[in-house]
Amino acid sequence: MTMLSRRAFALAAPALSLAAAATLPAGSALAAPPAAANAMPPLAQMSIGRFKVTALTDGFADMPFSYFVGRTPKEIEAAAAGQFAARPGGIRLVFNQYLIEDGDRRMLIDTGPAGLLGESGKLPSALKAVGLAPENIDAVIITHMHRDHIGGLVAGGRRAFPNAEVYVGRREVAHWTDPAQRSTAPDFLKSSFDASAEFVRLYPKLQAIDGERSIVPGVSIIDLAGHTPGHIGVRIEDGGKSMLMVGDMLFHPSLHPVAADIGFIFEQDPEAARAMRARFFPRAAEEKALIAATHMPFPGLGRIVSDQGRLRWLAAEWAHQA
Repeated sequence: MTMLSRRAFALAAPALSLAAAATLPAGSALAAPPAAANAMPPLAQMSIGRFKVTALTDGFADMPFSYFVGRTPKEIEAAAAGQFAARPGGIRLVFNQYLIEDGDRRMLIDTGPAGLLGESGKLPSALKAVGLAPENIDAVIITHMHRDHIGGLVAGGRRAFPNAEVYVGRREVAHWTDPAQRSTAPDFLKSSFDASAEFVRLYPKLQAIDGERSIVPGVSIIDLAGHTPGHIGVRIEDGGKSMLMVGDMLFHPSLHPVAADIGFIFEQDPEAARAMRARFFPRAAEEKALIAATHMPFPGLGRIVSDQGRLRWLAAEWAHQA
């Protein structure tokens, strides 16, 4: 696996501003309270040079403690309880997406599970809240092809983003469209294979990409393979400011970056995922990188910092920043 280049971590923090108030094994029950009627979708906007980045969310799901591997379920529950995050259904993971606009193009990073998991399917209303429809999206960048990241690409058997180019790692496409891989996969992963096959069929102009490359000037791909064979991150930088969207490199502040050995049941190669986290976490702390993470509490923005020799997550002060 390619180690992250130093370019992946610019030191400068972006100016942030408040825009509004603040794939599971088959048969699993996901505890979720009913959504409040007419609730405003949460979103947050920030500027990174010429880019406007809006954090959106498709919703959330409660993941059982047993889904986090590397420690016992009781240890996972105790870690979550230590941050008042232990729920009857496990640990609540958010499905964050990030909209990038530069005045010419609108690019979306990931699409959420679209109602396939937990209390989700909120992305269309979140886009509507910022005056956009799926037809207005020019490109979608997929960090990896687990169904909680690609579910929103398809709606009613049709392309949900009919005008968008879709970018995803070539190794990711090869893995998730391989019948041999599907046949040997555990049952709870087969839905991701099926969703991937439908997505690839409906987006014949899919851009399967290799290695680090630019999508548009200032938006580029980095290799974060481990969680899945072709897992990628997205670096956004301009005017001396930078943000790194890292997909599923981190799951929840009670687990990451405190313990790189804690993984997730969906990881096909737990050792590769663990090795990538073990390299990424200290490097991100050293570079003071601003990170956006899919499953961290909304809006998923923060930094990995060293606190008396122990790594921890520090949420970014994104609200009301000049």
